Amino acid sequence: MAGAGFWDDQERARDVVQRVKALKAWVEPFDRLEGRVRSAQELGDLLTAEPDEEMARELDQEASAIEGDLRAYELRSLLQGADDWRDAQIEIAAGAGGTEAMDWAQMLLRMYTRWAERHGFGIEVLDMSDGEEAGIKGAVLEIKGQYAYGFLRPETGVHRLVRISPFDSNARRHTSFASVFVYPVVNEEINIEIRDEDIKMDVFRASGAGGQHVNKTSSAVRLTHLPSGVVVSSQQERSQFKNKATAMKQLKNKLYQLELEKQAAAKAKLDATKSDVSFGSQIRSYVFQPYTMVNDHRTELKIPDVQRIMDGDIDEFIEAYLKQYGAGAMEAR
Repeated sequence: MAGAGFWDDQERARDVVQRVKALKAWVEPFDRLEGRVRSAQELGDLLTAEPDEEMARELDQEASAIEGDLRAYELRSLLQGADDWRDAQIEIAAGAGGTEAMDWAQMLLRMYTRWAERHGFGIEVLDMSDGEEAGIKGAVLEIKGQYAYGFLRPETGVHRLVRISPFDSNARRHTSFASVFVYPVVNEEINIEIRDEDIKMDVFRASGAGGQHVNKTSSAVRLTHLPSGVVVSSQQERSQFKNKATAMKQLKNKLYQLELEKQAAAKAKLDATKSDVSFGSQIRSYVFQPYTMVNDHRTELKIPDVQRIMDGDIDEFIEAYLKQYGAGAMEAR
């Protein structure tokens, strides 16, 4: 990095720096763990020769802390996918169930936001479409942090909600669905060609719940990539120029993911687990009534504390999936 001309290409330089940081994020925690284990062993040898109750309690506490940190390090060792180190783009869309499904999509939006906050990751809303009565029709988030994509990629699939709907005056139990797709956020140096003639741009007025903060001009942007049929939109900014830039970023991420899937198509046909994360598969159920249970249908992990899960504590599900399927499961889908 100290070489002449390294910073001439800013995008490539930033990518190299990010990769170096990612490597340091492996090496430095390992060195710290190794040093703590060595110190604990030395303290254990000292206590064998000269017993001390207070020091023994401190050693027990340190041993428990090392065990927890080692578990976290082992989990990260499963993040070996080519793009696992990248930031993540999450796309949430309400499915069958009307207003109830739109409310469910908003609940998932909050769950992933809280998860990101717990991990100290940055969060940016790239696009959001409000529901007519409640909730959201869909949203696109960018989660910024090392290995955000690696941790979140197991969340791709259909999420099912079972509860007594607050929108049903007869208090009947409803089943609703929302889809979640997770993409790696790619940089400009990745060769994804988007020609101007392949893009159809539509502009429209941004909409919001209750008519609040709605632009009076057509600043919202919808882009259609004609060769692939991929459609993206952005209406968060008041500037049409900024909305177009945000939509282009979304489009580039989606096309990159499509290219990865195209390259892995042959392998995916031979992969027995490829259907686990395909579009339309139900990966997890969240039951609020008549009992409480969150059940991951891929790993069969069941957690009864549904409120804790909805507050963003989904690491157990992520860990169980990564341990069972490893780093390659999503890349070969």
